[in-house]
Amino acid sequence: MDVITVINCPDRACVEEKIAAAKKFMRTDDWIHIDVTDGIFSAHATWHDPAAFAAMGIPFNKEVHLMVARPEDYIAAWRAAGAQRIIVHVETITVASARNILAAAGGEKGTGATVMLASNPDTPIEALNPYLGLFSEFLVLAVRPGPAGQSFDPSALEKIKFLKREGAIMIEVDGGMNPETAALVKDAGADTIASGAYIFGSADPAKAYEALRVLEF
Repeated sequence: MDVITVINCPDRACVEEKIAAAKKFMRTDDWIHIDVTDGIFSAHATWHDPAAFAAMGIPFNKEVHLMVARPEDYIAAWRAAGAQRIIVHVETITVASARNILAAAGGEKGTGATVMLASNPDTPIEALNPYLGLFSEFLVLAVRPGPAGQSFDPSALEKIKFLKREGAIMIEVDGGMNPETAALVKDAGADTIASGAYIFGSADPAKAYEALRVLEF
């Protein structure tokens, strides 16, 4: 199971601080997860300037989690900024707009960015059914879209099991991840976890990161 470090920040200074910290314990082939919220889909708003992120020369693989009302408006800028994976929410799309997003990103199996489909904890599993033929990678959000540090919602476990049964090639879980909850989602069938508050809220972020990595068995 892979560990992805989450960057969820209200301003540029916070981003720069976390990236500087991450450089001390992450490898260049590791991934960071950039939370993008617009204050509409979620009342919480993050700092998200794709061009500024690109100018930072971040040495890690990048996935961008678009917790926004109109994800299609963000695809081109984040692709230009070098995002290799873009995450959109089932609550903000239709089947028609999903096809357009996949095309704009370069296609799920094309040479552009991979597109993952995310869902909120209170979104029923059935809402994913129309999209199973379009997406093969999914993010299960185990907290409400918003600030870091929320508690893990155990209802995520049934959604993970459902997606595993449906043949998802990658299932990522984001929200409330620590060694205990990471073990739960791994047992349910998750492949990847995204963690921010546990890592950066620790007195020793490098040690916290390694505590999650040792679950990679």
